[in-house]
Amino acid sequence: MNNDALLLSFQLAACTALLLIVAGMPLAYALARWRFPGHLLAEAIVTLPLVLPPTVIGFYFLVFLGRDSAAGRLAEHLFGTPLVFTFSGLLLASMLYSLPFAVQPMQRAFEAVPAHMRDAADVLGASWWQRFFVIELPLAWPGVFSGLVMAFAHTLGEFGVVLMVGGNIPGQTQTASLLIYDHVQSFDEAAAHGLAAMLLVISFLSILIMLIIQRRMRHDV
Repeated sequence: MNNDALLLSFQLAACTALLLIVAGMPLAYALARWRFPGHLLAEAIVTLPLVLPPTVIGFYFLVFLGRDSAAGRLAEHLFGTPLVFTFSGLLLASMLYSLPFAVQPMQRAFEAVPAHMRDAADVLGASWWQRFFVIELPLAWPGVFSGLVMAFAHTLGEFGVVLMVGGNIPGQTQTASLLIYDHVQSFDEAAAHGLAAMLLVISFLSILIMLIIQRRMRHDV
């Protein structure tokens, strides 16, 4: 079994999930709390990766950040290397594709925080930061944790986006899902089955652990 591909999948999934929590939480909070012009449009854009074919996202990522584009040349100038066919490119594309899996659970959790608790905090003179970190975030934490796990599990098994953006380079951008595809193409069903079964078990355990921890969090709140 190719441990490099499995390790790369874990690194990609973990980095994607953590960065989406940091970047996605303000977006989820804004969508949950504020009704601004273009709110429905913003929510539709966030949800779009759920229905778009992964190859479409990968293709436009290549177009937008390829060497022939202004954004691609700027990125190469800033980072010293093209983003396509690199881990950094895979990370950006995975964040885009997994965005709704992280944002939507957090948004629903922030929406479920009772309004009277926020109002009580305001009456008592709490600042926005105090209200968020002492009241809203602890109550919404099960949703935040769900977003973390869902983004991780979704990225772990992603195929289309990583193939388009990463190019399936062994030791650099070849993830476990791409290696399974290579095994199938070479008729090595035993290797494909072993790796596929491992991803299946890991994904199932991730969801099961998430559900168990969610239940305990709700009982503790």
